[in-house]
Amino acid sequence: MVTTRTRPGALTSGGALFLFGFVAVSLNSRIAFGQVGPLAPVSGFSSTSVTLLGLLPPLLMGLFAPVTPLLRARLGDDRAMAFAAIICLLGALVRPVGMAGLMVGTAIVAAATAVINVLIPVVVRTHFPSSATGLMMGVYAVCMGCGSAVVAALMVPIAHATGSWQTAIAVAIVPAIAATVGLLPGLRSPAAHTPSTSSTPTPPPSPARRERVHRSPVAWSLLSFFAIQTLLFYAVLAWLPSVVVSHGATPSLAGIIQSLFIVGVGIGGFIAPVLAGRRRDHRRHILAVIGICALGLVGLLLGHGGATAVWAFVLGAGLGGGQSLPGVLFAHRGQRPARIAALSTFSQTGGYLIAALGPIGMSAIHSATGSWTWPLVTLVALLAVNAVLSLRAGHDGATTARSVVRQAIPTPTPTPPASAQPRDTDNVTSSVTSPE
Repeated sequence: MVTTRTRPGALTSGGALFLFGFVAVSLNSRIAFGQVGPLAPVSGFSSTSVTLLGLLPPLLMGLFAPVTPLLRARLGDDRAMAFAAIICLLGALVRPVGMAGLMVGTAIVAAATAVINVLIPVVVRTHFPSSATGLMMGVYAVCMGCGSAVVAALMVPIAHATGSWQTAIAVAIVPAIAATVGLLPGLRSPAAHTPSTSSTPTPPPSPARRERVHRSPVAWSLLSFFAIQTLLFYAVLAWLPSVVVSHGATPSLAGIIQSLFIVGVGIGGFIAPVLAGRRRDHRRHILAVIGICALGLVGLLLGHGGATAVWAFVLGAGLGGGQSLPGVLFAHRGQRPARIAALSTFSQTGGYLIAALGPIGMSAIHSATGSWTWPLVTLVALLAVNAVLSLRAGHDGATTARSVVRQAIPTPTPTPPASAQPRDTDNVTSSVTSPE
């Protein structure tokens, strides 16, 4: 039997080094995608460029998420994470090289981030105690938010001070180096499958297709929750500065509001999985996340001036919870690492491809109406749909499974007297024990 619990020694010596790498890659995981929004009002980026740069991350993450099970089978989790971190660094080095470099580099970073996104709930489940799942997903989310917030706040001041948006974009190289250095020791981890050198080989992680999660209503509900939450996240990330500028904010203030939004993402991303990690039923957590998102969007619709910053923070908290809570849902609904990876791959593949419509959709609705009101109203309507579609993802599937097992395997009872047994049982018994 293959053990799927925490690895022995995961939190000692070498585990401390892995923890550093985990924090570093968490800090770096969304930095590149939060740089364009604050720069858009001051850099001269066209609407088409902003739309494409908002589209590329979710689109590429959706297209490359299915690659992760293949990397797990060939490399193992730690080596796959280190490999993805190296690719992220290469993308960060390309991004400052003009608009073409920004496009290509963003695509490279997004493709590598797709692998990291799928692996995060798996490595949390295998490197840390199961009781710490929510806490570590919270650490991932708060680091993700803090790293993005700090860099987003620096974008406009650096661009103004240097007169170059390329210099501001290059700031993302520093955290990418830290993430790579932190995960490089993972390259020394053994490969996932070496059948020719072991008499009792460990089976490779099952690809998502073998798990057949597409037949599960829970998987589709997880996909729905993740897809709509991620669509909102990338739509707001791309266009929030433009929305607040249209409400009278200066470009510099818009950059600060973007940073407050990302701080909210980090705080909400930490609180949601911590609260949900020790629970079995997560339907209330899902509804709470959706409700906070709706409150923030309505506030942006009605607020002006300084109030916009407050509502951007509230919206960030809701969307941060919506980005980190799925990791807990994958871990609890999946139980086994292969199943967790399958649910994560399935949800993120479809979810990110759907989310890619967010930046484009907001831009199209804004162009058609000449206002940001209807794009925001559309996002609120999507949240209402999400409240209906995603509840099954929060149901305690593990408890249901145990109930089914108990019904299928009844508690043993004393054997009744032969006279009390059904006649057909007697016939079977006699035929088996008969010398004939």
